[in-house]
Amino acid sequence: MLTRRELGRLALAVPAAAVAGTRWPATAGLQARPDSRISGVQVGTITYSFRRMPDQTAEGTLRYTVESGISAVELMGAPVMDYARRRTGFQPPVVEGRGGGAGRGGGRGQGNQPQRTASWNGVACAPGSQGADPVYDDEPPPTGRGGRGAQSPEQLAAAEAERKWRMSLSMDIFRDLRKMYNDAGVTIYAVKDVRQETDEDLEFTFAVAEALGATHVTLELPGGPGARAQLRRLGDWAVKKKIYVAYHTHLQGSMTAFDEAFSISPGNMANVDFGHMVAGGNRGGTPLDFLRKYHARISSFHLKDRMLPENCALNLPWGRGQTPIREILQMVRDNRWDIPATIELEYQIPEGSNAVAEVRRCLDYCRQALTG
Repeated sequence: MLTRRELGRLALAVPAAAVAGTRWPATAGLQARPDSRISGVQVGTITYSFRRMPDQTAEGTLRYTVESGISAVELMGAPVMDYARRRTGFQPPVVEGRGGGAGRGGGRGQGNQPQRTASWNGVACAPGSQGADPVYDDEPPPTGRGGRGAQSPEQLAAAEAERKWRMSLSMDIFRDLRKMYNDAGVTIYAVKDVRQETDEDLEFTFAVAEALGATHVTLELPGGPGARAQLRRLGDWAVKKKIYVAYHTHLQGSMTAFDEAFSISPGNMANVDFGHMVAGGNRGGTPLDFLRKYHARISSFHLKDRMLPENCALNLPWGRGQTPIREILQMVRDNRWDIPATIELEYQIPEGSNAVAEVRRCLDYCRQALTG
């Protein structure tokens, strides 16, 4: 494991060959200090893109980010909390049967999507493939949506032990994590980890985000009967803490999906996924329409190249799908809107490649769109 000091030295322009004996692979074209701000547009990635890489620590995630040429990230919560556990030596209680369960994916489902005959290249879509979304497997489950069932006394005790540990943490731990990333040339513009069971949990959420230097925290757009109250509570906290809450959309993304959130509080923003919006059928307008109308309410947006429902809503390598990625980036550039564009790698990685190489390929696509 590299120390922060060692990591900082590596970030100060050492040649790739010099790191062959470390855990930083000496890959061709490795940038010592990445710079993915292109023609004024900050291109970043959500660290979920590296979920299949072997090292899921904060340090490993940083290595993959730098190797990809990315200089800004939306950081998932799992490596953040793993870093804090290793710093403090805390071992979460192990309880049999502990874990996610139904209810984790609330707000992300397909909704009332019309069933239609669909095909791609003359081949009918596989049953259930239209709009199938991946599930984030390293974010805390949302609250207030049910579906998890009653927890055992042992599970409740374990959760309480971890909660007490979280509340005891010094924010210096997260400031050190931020410094490690910044020293390597990577800024953290968002954190996907919102804990909201109690006001104490929200205090922790926003304190960590501030320590990491994030301008916003992200979570799935709430749905169901409790959504309005949840949007109001989170929006009020965002205003109080001066850190936005930005909601992510899957197939429910549309021109009107954020209307309630926007109307309830100025602290509520969009972390809209334009690829999923296409896969959901561009209801009410296209990604370009949404960006043009709501750019002032977008904290960051996700990019992936998906197909329309009539073409199986496929997730394809960039440049082969129907998401107008090039036009989105150029609109942000031409209007000088300061909105991070987030690469989210979800297409099938080709044999012989890996997530680092594919994120770099997506970044190259962005570079060509913004400079060509």
